[in-house]
Amino acid sequence: MLRYFFEILNGGLGIGGFIFALLVFAFTVWMFVHAVRNGEYVWAVIIFIFSGLSALLYFFFVYRASGAGNPMAGFELPGAADRRQIKRLQADIHHLDKPHLHLQLADIYFSQGKLDQAEESYRAAYARDLNDEDIRAHFGNCLARRGKPQEALPLLEAVCAQNPKHDYGYTLMTLAETQAATGQIDAALATWRQVLSLYGYPRARVQYADLLIQRKEYAEARKCLEEVINDAPYVTKFQRKREAVWFDRAKAALRSIPKE
Repeated sequence: MLRYFFEILNGGLGIGGFIFALLVFAFTVWMFVHAVRNGEYVWAVIIFIFSGLSALLYFFFVYRASGAGNPMAGFELPGAADRRQIKRLQADIHHLDKPHLHLQLADIYFSQGKLDQAEESYRAAYARDLNDEDIRAHFGNCLARRGKPQEALPLLEAVCAQNPKHDYGYTLMTLAETQAATGQIDAALATWRQVLSLYGYPRARVQYADLLIQRKEYAEARKCLEEVINDAPYVTKFQRKREAVWFDRAKAALRSIPKE
């Protein structure tokens, strides 16, 4: 990393070389800082020593994999795909036009944060199969993220009534969020309690506490948030990265509670 810095200072690279070295140096510093802030100290040392190429490898293998820059961080469905997988599904849809193929394609778009394309594919899947549990749940999840909670609500309610543990409780959490978004606070609190009776997700505990704070039920909210914060050091590194948005929100929400 220092090599690019000194080359820039020496000024012997010409205009094109100067611009290229400056860009590489800036990108390397960006990846180095990200690695340090996220506890990737081995990567930080490698980037510092080997500079540009190692920074590029870090970008693809760690930075992108952590969901950095993805607007769906903290909400995304399991799974991801590359362009070849999308192309394959599009070809299969052209020849077969099956609902499960539209669902798979929609899930890929959702995981990438391309919600408009995801909604289009979910609608196609739903039009071909009105009863499939995964199609209704994922379609409702997408509609909720697209700011269409009224349309999402009946889909999510139907799935959760039949299977509260669908998608390991993620569908139930989305139902609670959608109920809150439509002003059904009592229903949302009841759904969050149902989630927490089954799982201990930080996403659930933080949003449940947020509603309690709105109701000025500070004691229960504080207990819930403190549990999230106290658990954070003991989760795996992968979980800590994945749930970072909720750990941060827990700290902010706890600070918002009036002191006794």
